Formats: sequence, structure tokens, C-alpha cells
Amino acid sequence: MTGPRQAAARADSQFTTNLAGILCAMGAATAFSLNDVAIKWLSGDYPLHEITFFRSLFAICITLAVFVPLEGSYRSLLSRRLRFHALRGAIVVTANMAFYTGLATLPLGEATAIYFVSPLFITALSVLLLGETVGPRRWIAVLAGLAGVVIVIRPGGSAFQYAALLPLFAAFFYALLQITTRKIGVTEKASTLSFYLNFVFILFSGMIGLMFGDGRFSGTGSANLEFLLRAWIWPPASDLLLLAGIGLIGSVGGYLVSQAYRISQAGLIAPFEYVAMPLAIFWSIAIWGDWPDAIAWVGIVLIAGAGLFVFFREMALGNPLRWKAALRRGR
Repeated sequence: MTGPRQAAARADSQFTTNLAGILCAMGAATAFSLNDVAIKWLSGDYPLHEITFFRSLFAICITLAVFVPLEGSYRSLLSRRLRFHALRGAIVVTANMAFYTGLATLPLGEATAIYFVSPLFITALSVLLLGETVGPRRWIAVLAGLAGVVIVIRPGGSAFQYAALLPLFAAFFYALLQITTRKIGVTEKASTLSFYLNFVFILFSGMIGLMFGDGRFSGTGSANLEFLLRAWIWPPASDLLLLAGIGLIGSVGGYLVSQAYRISQAGLIAPFEYVAMPLAIFWSIAIWGDWPDAIAWVGIVLIAGAGLFVFFREMALGNPLRWKAALRRGR
């Protein structure tokens, strides 16, 4: 009787662990989605580098006060891989600036859908940069996903915006980040990665603020460029609280997704990160009234379907680690 009872107990324990991992992944997707909503909400009043500066400042404080002690000690911050952190920070900063600059004029749902082509870029880049082999079914899925992006963006049509290329640019750089991490390897704790990433963001946004923060290059007439070049203004208490909330949400989201992948298998967790796509569409409709039209829906479904197909195909081929944290936007 002991054997069956132990097996049942292990099954119950595994079920509880997997459920906790799924809930962590969905909580992280919700947190990151709310982060995007808040940044888009502020995009008409503040420059992106100011938002990034305050968000990262609050986030690094939370990381130091909460997550570093939770994961061990402050000694973990004494990394020997500073070049890796600098490279990772540069790639993530570039990708973030591109994605959020696009949000100034793009519907949140469509921008997020375009970004979710990132796993398909990972597949393509794994061939070019890592020399891996990709079969015809995955190549067809990659082409289908890219076709979905073309449908959403609609180049040459009356609804086309050059800003729609920015989330695509961001997706490429996030894929490049994952390929770089896969090639170099990483042994750092999640809190250490978060600390150095936010440190790079603070340095970069502070430098941009010193160069352009007086607004002397503003007045371009482009909402996207204004989001980059607008003058810094000191936020009132309500907006400062919102900026602190963005830092808190980003930190919690990063910790939750790290926990999800730590306690459960990537093959179980990664699909639940796609919760971010319907959430972004919901916020886009509920807050800004931006309903995707029929053509956009076709593109969104193609992107999501292609990404999930490639992911599950990787699982079937025994390559789950490539997808670990593939969809996190630099947290």
C-alpha cells in the first residue's frame, strides 16, 4: 500500500507545483500587460526616457530590497560577467525603446501581436547564428507568422503606419537576445539579471535625458518622435505613484515568470505567456476603443497560431530550453 500512496502523493505534489507554475506565468503576463498599458497611458505627457528612468529606478530599489534577499544574498550582485550584462542591457534597451515608441500611436493589441513574432525569429536565427537544423513544417510556420505580420501592418495600404515596423524591430532584437543568451549561456540568478538590466536602463535613460531632456529637438509633429524628444517635466504625485507602480509591476512580473520556469518545465509554462496577447487586445478595446478590424484579426490569429505551432513542434523534438523566457520583454 505504501507504493501506490507515495505515487499518488507525488502526483498530487506535481499537480500543485505545475498549477503554481501556470498561475505564476499568467500572473507575469498580466503584470507585463499592465506595464504596457501604463506606459502607453503616459506616452502623451512624458518622454519615454523619463518614464524608463523612473520605472527602472523604482524597479532596482524593489529588486535590492526584496528579490535579492529572497534569492540569497547581495554577494550574487558581484558578477564576473559584466560584458554579458552590458551586451544584454544594450539589446534590451534597443528593443524596449523600439516597442514603446511604437505604442505612442499603435493600438496596444496590434503592437503586442506583432511583437509575438519573436519566437519565429528565434527559429530563423537559430539556423543562421547557431547552425541548427529547422524542418520544413517549422519553416512553413515561420512564413505563416510573417505573413500574419504583413497582414496586420498592411504595407502600401491606407492604414499603414511606419510605426508598425517598430514592434517588429523590437521582436527581432528580443529574439537576438535569446540566441545570444543561448550561445553564451547564463548562470546568474534572476535578481542579478534584473539588477544589471535596470542599472543599464538608468544609465541609458539618464544619458538621453541629459542630451535631449530640455526638449530642444521636440516639435517634430510626429507623435512617435515626440515620445522620444519631449522635454522632461517633474511628475505630479499621482503620476509619480503610477511610475512607481510600473516599476513594482515590472519587478513582480519578472520574479513571477522566473519562478514559473524554475518550478515547472518550459514546455508547460511558455504557452501561457500567450495570455498577454488577448489581454493586450482587451485593454486596447476597453481603454482606447481600438477594435482590430477583420483583416487585423486574420493576421493576429496567424501570428499566434504559427508561434504556438513552432513552440509545440520544438517540444516534440525535445528542444524546450530554446523557448525558456523567449517572450519576456527584457524583464
